[in-house]
Amino acid sequence: MFERVTRIAIVALAAIGLTACGINSVPTKEEAAKAQWGNVESALQKRADLIPNLIRTVEAAAIAERDILQRVTDARSRAMSINVTTDDLSNPETFQAFNESQNELTQALGQFRTVVENYPQLQSIPQFRDLMSAMEGVENQISTERMRYNEKAQDYNTEIRTFPSTIAANVIYGSDPMQYFEAAEGADQPVEANFDAITGGAQGSASAPASNDNSASNQPAAATN
Repeated sequence: MFERVTRIAIVALAAIGLTACGINSVPTKEEAAKAQWGNVESALQKRADLIPNLIRTVEAAAIAERDILQRVTDARSRAMSINVTTDDLSNPETFQAFNESQNELTQALGQFRTVVENYPQLQSIPQFRDLMSAMEGVENQISTERMRYNEKAQDYNTEIRTFPSTIAANVIYGSDPMQYFEAAEGADQPVEANFDAITGGAQGSASAPASNDNSASNQPAAATN
């Protein structure tokens, strides 16, 4: 009887010891970060899906801004070409390339927004207004989901570097720290749209921006994602 109780006590103590060493907490926090990554991907996909309809709506209004439209299209293609799986969240090179391509798309969309705000005829198109409203909502969602992912990744990274969980992280799981989203350099600065460069210096065109007392350079940039 005594031996049986002793064995049970040893097993219980071993279980407690393993738990204290992060045998459960490390994978739990890792899965939480990966689940949040799925929310980031979903929000980014929504943005990518909105862009073609937005471009077509602007083109249908005969807006002579081919350069900025092409810039957005190209940035979207580059962003979509880099696929990050949960296995890549600890790969600095892949994650950085993904982050940079998404920041580039965010900046292109910010410049796009600054340019099209100077076309009153676009503001009168219900579909355009709806798409821009949806885009604003999605960009806010992206910002929120990225922030939440960074929090989950930081929680996981702290766990695998802190004793005693670092024992399970290194000995059992071989854990590597997850990467964080970072804002593009200068992302908090206003977008300066050079209309001469974008429109080729064309003047007096029916599709040129309507006169506006406020210069384009004073338009606020899109919210940083």
